[in-house]
Amino acid sequence: MYDPTVARLTYRALLGRRRALILCALPVLLIVISAAVRGFTGADDQTAADVLGGFALATMVPIIGVIAGTGAIGPEIDDGSVVYLLAKPLKRPTIIFTKLIVAIAVTMAFSAVPTFIAGMILNGNGQQIAVAYTVAALVASIAYAALFLLLGTITRHAVVFGLVYALVWEALFGSLVSGARTLSVQQWALAVGHEVTGGDLVTSDVGLPTATVLLVVVTVLATWYAGQKLRTLTLAGEE
Repeated sequence: MYDPTVARLTYRALLGRRRALILCALPVLLIVISAAVRGFTGADDQTAADVLGGFALATMVPIIGVIAGTGAIGPEIDDGSVVYLLAKPLKRPTIIFTKLIVAIAVTMAFSAVPTFIAGMILNGNGQQIAVAYTVAALVASIAYAALFLLLGTITRHAVVFGLVYALVWEALFGSLVSGARTLSVQQWALAVGHEVTGGDLVTSDVGLPTATVLLVVVTVLATWYAGQKLRTLTLAGEE
């Protein structure tokens, strides 16, 4: 289910000079903001939770997920180079699964690691806040990568739709309509993070059992359907 050659090509595409600069921008900004906040306000648990929840998990993680998830396959479909990959004797689910692993790894590296560093800067992991948001970022990275990889497979406007979901649905509608939070990867991840702290600084509107089920179902279904769409794309190209 995992092909090293496909993985190497995907890493090379995602970590090219231009895309790597984009991926680094938000993590660097998070760390700079965290250092500035710590310098001005000192170590404060509530402030740390606000920064990590409001910027790291709500903004940085989904945007990096969009870049990594859609970038793992979208550009190849757009420029037609995916045809050369599909001509290889590889099963389509193997291609999708390999690209998903790469997208998850990149999303985790550029989101969870800086989240932990920022948390340590803000309050030294007081009340396990840094660890809780790091775990939430890791969990969210998996679901976001799967969702946005699927978008990259089914539409040429995957980045736009991904940003609409992350910044409009989760951030805007999620703050205004309580029911929308049930369909939010961010809230599912927060439910997992809440279990790490056991306190009230990391909260979620979704219970842990529901969040766990939805995370698994969305990840599996998105990966499966992306494989099906890639198979359809192959048939269309052959016709």
